[in-house]
Amino acid sequence: MLITTSLKELVSAKEAIDELGHTKPELFQLFINVIQLTRQLQFNYQYLGCLIMDENPDKCRPNICNTYAFKVFQQEIDKLKADNKIIELQHLLAVNKQIGYANVCKLVIGENPRYLVGPQVV
Repeated sequence: MLITTSLKELVSAKEAIDELGHTKPELFQLFINVIQLTRQLQFNYQYLGCLIMDENPDKCRPNICNTYAFKVFQQEIDKLKADNKIIELQHLLAVNKQIGYANVCKLVIGENPRYLVGPQVV
Protein backbone atom coordinates (compact mmCIF):
# COMPACT_ATOMS: atom_id res chain seq x y z
CA MET A 1 0.00 0.00 0.00
CA LEU A 2 1.28 3.44 -0.90
CA ILE A 3 0.76 6.36 1.48
CA THR A 4 1.66 10.01 1.07
CA THR A 5 2.27 12.23 4.07
CA SER A 6 2.37 15.98 4.38
CA LEU A 7 4.47 18.02 6.78
CA LYS A 8 1.28 19.28 8.43
CA GLU A 9 0.10 15.72 9.17
CA LEU A 10 3.50 14.74 10.52
CA VAL A 11 3.82 17.82 12.74
CA SER A 12 0.31 17.22 14.07
CA ALA A 13 1.21 13.60 14.85
CA LYS A 14 4.45 14.71 16.53
CA GLU A 15 2.48 17.06 18.78
CA ALA A 16 0.12 14.24 19.76
CA ILE A 17 3.10 11.97 20.44
CA ASP A 18 4.74 14.63 22.62
CA GLU A 19 1.47 15.05 24.52
CA LEU A 20 1.32 11.30 25.19
CA GLY A 21 4.92 11.40 26.38
CA HIS A 22 4.11 14.15 28.87
CA THR A 23 0.80 12.77 30.14
CA LYS A 24 1.64 9.02 30.15
CA PRO A 25 5.42 8.77 30.57
CA GLU A 26 5.47 5.11 31.68
CA LEU A 27 3.37 3.92 28.75
CA PHE A 28 5.42 6.11 26.42
CA GLN A 29 8.66 4.57 27.67
CA LEU A 30 7.30 1.06 27.11
CA PHE A 31 6.37 2.11 23.57
CA ILE A 32 9.85 3.50 22.95
CA ASN A 33 11.40 0.27 24.26
CA VAL A 34 9.30 -1.84 21.90
CA ILE A 35 10.10 0.45 18.95
CA GLN A 36 13.81 0.18 19.68
CA LEU A 37 13.55 -3.60 19.96
CA THR A 38 11.67 -3.68 16.65
CA ARG A 39 14.44 -1.63 15.06
CA GLN A 40 17.22 -3.79 16.52
CA LEU A 41 15.55 -6.96 15.30
CA GLN A 42 15.02 -5.31 11.90
CA PHE A 43 11.30 -6.03 12.01
CA ASN A 44 8.88 -3.83 10.13
CA TYR A 45 7.30 -0.96 12.12
CA GLN A 46 4.06 -1.69 10.31
CA TYR A 47 4.15 -5.14 11.89
CA LEU A 48 4.54 -3.57 15.33
CA GLY A 49 1.62 -1.23 14.69
CA CYS A 50 -0.60 -4.09 13.55
CA LEU A 51 0.19 -6.08 16.71
CA ILE A 52 -0.59 -3.14 18.99
CA MET A 53 -3.81 -2.40 17.12
CA ASP A 54 -4.91 -6.06 17.00
CA GLU A 55 -4.92 -5.96 13.19
CA ASN A 56 -3.94 -8.81 10.90
CA PRO A 57 -0.13 -8.55 10.50
CA ASP A 58 0.25 -11.30 7.88
CA LYS A 59 1.40 -8.94 5.10
CA CYS A 60 4.28 -7.53 7.15
CA ARG A 61 5.17 -10.49 9.40
CA PRO A 62 8.92 -11.19 9.64
CA ASN A 63 10.16 -14.49 8.29
CA ILE A 64 11.70 -15.58 11.58
CA CYS A 65 8.86 -16.60 13.85
CA ASN A 66 10.32 -19.45 15.86
CA THR A 67 13.42 -17.89 17.30
CA TYR A 68 14.23 -16.80 20.82
CA ALA A 69 14.40 -13.19 19.65
CA PHE A 70 10.90 -13.40 18.24
CA LYS A 71 9.59 -14.81 21.53
CA VAL A 72 11.22 -11.97 23.47
CA PHE A 73 9.70 -9.48 21.02
CA GLN A 74 6.26 -11.02 21.51
CA GLN A 75 6.67 -10.88 25.31
CA GLU A 76 7.49 -7.17 25.13
CA ILE A 77 4.41 -6.55 22.96
CA ASP A 78 2.30 -8.45 25.48
CA LYS A 79 3.78 -6.39 28.33
CA LEU A 80 2.95 -3.17 26.49
CA LYS A 81 -0.58 -4.32 25.73
CA ALA A 82 -1.12 -5.32 29.36
CA ASP A 83 -0.69 -1.68 30.44
CA ASN A 84 -4.02 -0.34 31.62
CA LYS A 85 -3.51 2.82 29.52
CA ILE A 86 -2.89 1.00 26.23
CA ILE A 87 -6.16 2.37 24.89
CA GLU A 88 -4.55 5.81 24.73
CA LEU A 89 -1.67 4.52 22.64
CA GLN A 90 -4.10 2.66 20.40
CA HIS A 91 -6.08 5.88 20.01
CA LEU A 92 -2.91 7.76 19.03
CA LEU A 93 -2.10 5.12 16.41
CA ALA A 94 -5.67 5.04 15.10
CA VAL A 95 -5.89 8.83 14.76
CA ASN A 96 -2.55 8.92 12.92
CA LYS A 97 -2.96 5.75 10.87
CA GLN A 98 -3.05 7.77 7.63
CA ILE A 99 0.66 8.63 8.00
CA GLY A 100 1.57 4.98 8.61
CA TYR A 101 2.72 3.17 11.72
CA ALA A 102 6.31 3.41 10.53
CA ASN A 103 6.19 7.20 10.51
CA VAL A 104 4.58 7.27 13.94
CA CYS A 105 7.34 5.03 15.30
CA LYS A 106 10.05 7.14 13.68
CA LEU A 107 8.56 10.30 15.17
CA VAL A 108 8.46 8.68 18.60
CA ILE A 109 12.19 7.92 18.48
CA GLY A 110 12.97 11.47 17.48
CA GLU A 111 13.14 11.60 13.70
CA ASN A 112 12.47 15.04 12.23
CA PRO A 113 9.05 15.24 10.51
CA ARG A 114 10.62 17.07 7.55
CA TYR A 115 12.56 13.94 6.59
CA LEU A 116 9.42 11.79 6.53
CA VAL A 117 7.40 13.87 4.06
CA GLY A 118 6.42 12.16 0.83
CA PRO A 119 5.23 8.84 -0.53
CA GLN A 120 6.12 5.55 1.15
CA VAL A 121 5.21 1.93 0.68
CA VAL A 122 3.80 0.28 3.80
